[in-house]
Amino acid sequence: MSASDAVTDSLNRMRAEFRDLPGGRPADYIPQLGLADPDAFGLALVSMDGHCYSAGEADVPFTIQSVSKPFIYALALSLLGLDEVSRWVGAEPSGDAFNAISLEPGTGRPANAMVNAGAIVTTALIPDAPDEPAFERILHCLGRFAGRELEVDEEVFTSEATTGDRNRALAYLIRATGTMPVDPVLAVDRYFRQCAVRVTALDLATMAATLAYGGFNPVTREQVVSAEVTSRVLAVMATCGMYDGSGEWLLRIGLPAKSGVSGGLIAVGPARFGLATYSPPLDTAGNSVRGQAALRALSERYGLHLMLNPALPGSTVSLVTTADDLPSAPSADHERVLHEQVGVVAAQGSIDFTAAERVLYALDESGPDEESPVVLDLHDVTSVDSVGLGMLHTGLGRLSADGRRVAIVDPRDLLGPPDVVREGIGQDLPRYATREAAVEGSAKALAGEG
Repeated sequence: MSASDAVTDSLNRMRAEFRDLPGGRPADYIPQLGLADPDAFGLALVSMDGHCYSAGEADVPFTIQSVSKPFIYALALSLLGLDEVSRWVGAEPSGDAFNAISLEPGTGRPANAMVNAGAIVTTALIPDAPDEPAFERILHCLGRFAGRELEVDEEVFTSEATTGDRNRALAYLIRATGTMPVDPVLAVDRYFRQCAVRVTALDLATMAATLAYGGFNPVTREQVVSAEVTSRVLAVMATCGMYDGSGEWLLRIGLPAKSGVSGGLIAVGPARFGLATYSPPLDTAGNSVRGQAALRALSERYGLHLMLNPALPGSTVSLVTTADDLPSAPSADHERVLHEQVGVVAAQGSIDFTAAERVLYALDESGPDEESPVVLDLHDVTSVDSVGLGMLHTGLGRLSADGRRVAIVDPRDLLGPPDVVREGIGQDLPRYATREAAVEGSAKALAGEG
């Protein structure tokens, strides 16, 4: 069990707290979606370093539905540019339900790309290429965001096509205003196929993390779209992604988000993480009941609101090495053998939820093996907030409980007194004023002298 499992613990706590939350029902107006297990509840988080965490049914496949909308909007912006896309689709909150007739007076443009009318037009904007038909482009784009090849659930596609008359009516109405770039039948067929692409909560968390990282997929290390495109997508998600509840969502949860009627829900913490949940029961607005509750609790308890200042990617962990690579390493061979078994992790700056996750992951990866001692150097850390403090104590407690010796360099007692107990885990770990002293203490302990 690793130190960074403190993040998984948080997801598991959210799942346990809200798994029995009553209310809502699966979207049975699409018959195939009505067959989903109403008790399924999965959560996933992907960090900017590509670390993946999950709880519950995060690997259960379901169809992406409206969660596809921001990603196809990103594809359209990448291919055509903002000005051309904006000729066809607006960017204003509609204040209406997802399937409402939200068309701009005078132009007939759909209000935004997150409601069905706007999403159908956005999908229709994707051009055919000589070597790649439009839908293949759409499927390939979604797969690049997810970091793997995706496929269409043909049964769900057929179910949607059989019951999708309202979306067809929207397409014909838009065409009547002159703002539908292709035949309405073709446009809706592509849109239904797009919505029927099969994903998991872990896929969606990776897709959300790619938006969080400026279009760079942190798992595959591929630049999927530009940072400029993602900034515009996130702006529309923040103001329109939760339909007529978008203002309240941004006020209270503070994360750009997008829901889907199969029970998927994503939230993006720019420069921090991608979050996703899966739970089929929906409220009357078409949003996952349990997913919303869990994301709201995570945001409130871990300070994830967009308007709070996040730690920048890569700015927290300044060193991950073994003690024999330090300038102060001894020259004698027998002493160097001991030092090469001691891992060293140094952190800097302010420690919050995101920064603590990076530190804990670095602790897991430090040293030559899972049993080697490790030094955590907090000399250059300026502050630790209450959330980061709790995560560090939990993670350090896990390492200690697993038999791994941990020495702390904490000259300002940022972690609190050495005998502090948090969440029932004592942190009576050896403390040192300098990194050199901590390394020497760890080496002596290895040699049986400590």
